[in-house]
Amino acid sequence: MPPVLQGVVTILVGVGGCVGYFFVSNWLLDKVIFPPRGPNPGRNINRANMVRPWLFLFPAIFALGLYLAYPVVGSFIRSLYNRAGTEFIWFGNYIDLFNEPGFRTAVFNNFLWLLVVPAGATFFGLLAAQLTDRLSWGNIAKSLIFMPMAISFVGASLIWKFVYANNFDIGAINALRALLGAERAVDVIQIRFWNNFFLMFILIWIQTGFAMVILSAALRGIPEETIEAAIIDGANPFQVFFKIKVPQIMGTIVVVWTTITILVLKVFDIVYTMTGGNFGTHILPSYMMSYLFRDDGRATAVAFVIMIIVLPVMIWNIVQARKELR
Repeated sequence: MPPVLQGVVTILVGVGGCVGYFFVSNWLLDKVIFPPRGPNPGRNINRANMVRPWLFLFPAIFALGLYLAYPVVGSFIRSLYNRAGTEFIWFGNYIDLFNEPGFRTAVFNNFLWLLVVPAGATFFGLLAAQLTDRLSWGNIAKSLIFMPMAISFVGASLIWKFVYANNFDIGAINALRALLGAERAVDVIQIRFWNNFFLMFILIWIQTGFAMVILSAALRGIPEETIEAAIIDGANPFQVFFKIKVPQIMGTIVVVWTTITILVLKVFDIVYTMTGGNFGTHILPSYMMSYLFRDDGRATAVAFVIMIIVLPVMIWNIVQARKELR
C-alpha cells in the first residue's frame, strides 16, 4: 500500500474507531446496563453518569498501561536477570554497574549536564526575552533565536561538528585560534572533561529559544503598575529586572528549568552523534545504549536508574505547573 494511502486509511480507521467506541459504549451504558426505566429510573441515570467519564478515560488508561506501565514493570524484572535472561540474579546488575568506572563517569557527566544545561538555557532564554522585548525588530530576533528548536538533535550535532572540526579551514574554533597565531589545529572534542561542555553548549543553543518564548510571555504578563511604581521610587533598570520582574515570574522560571532538566536526563542523540560516548563523554542514556545489543539485563538496569532519577524531577515539574495554573 502506498504510504499516502496507508496514512489516510490509518486516520480514517483511527478516527472512525474512536467515534464508534464512544457511540457504542454510551449506547450500551444508557440502553442496556443502566436503562432509564424500572421502579427508580433516576438512580440508573445517576449510575450511568458516574460511569460515563470512565468510558472516556478508558482508552487513555489502557494505552498508558500497555505502553508505559507494563514496559516499566517488565524492564525492572528483566534487569534482575543475567545477560542471557536465564538466571535470576536479583540486584547483581545494579551492583556491577555501581562498581564500574564507566558508569560512575556517566553519572558524573549527567550531573554536569543537569547543572550546566538548564541553568545556561534558562539564563540565556531570560536574557533574550528581556532584550528582544525592548527592540523594534524583536520579533525577528526571537524568530532567529527560536529557529534551532526546529532542528533535530542529530542535525544540530552535525552542524556543530563542523564548528568543532579539527581543521583550520572548516572549524570555527580552530580558525579563530589560527587568527591568534596557533600553528596546529586542536580537536576540542577529544579534550577530556572540557569536551562535555562543548557538547552541552549544543543543547543550550537549541533550548534557549524554548526558554525565551515561555519567559517572554511571562514577562509580558507582569502588571505595568508594579514596574512604574519601582521606576517612580528611583529603581534603575537592573533593579527593576532582578527585584521586580524576576520574583514575579519565578514560578515560570522553575517550570522552564525543570522541563529542560527532564530533557537533559533523556538526551542521547547529541553525545551519540558527536562522540559515541568516547573520550569520557558518556552519559546514562548513551551508556545504556552501549549495552543494549550485548547485555539486556545491564541495559535495562541503567534504564531503570534513569527513570528513578527522572521521576522526582517530573513530579516536581507537575506540582509547579499546577501552582502556575491556580
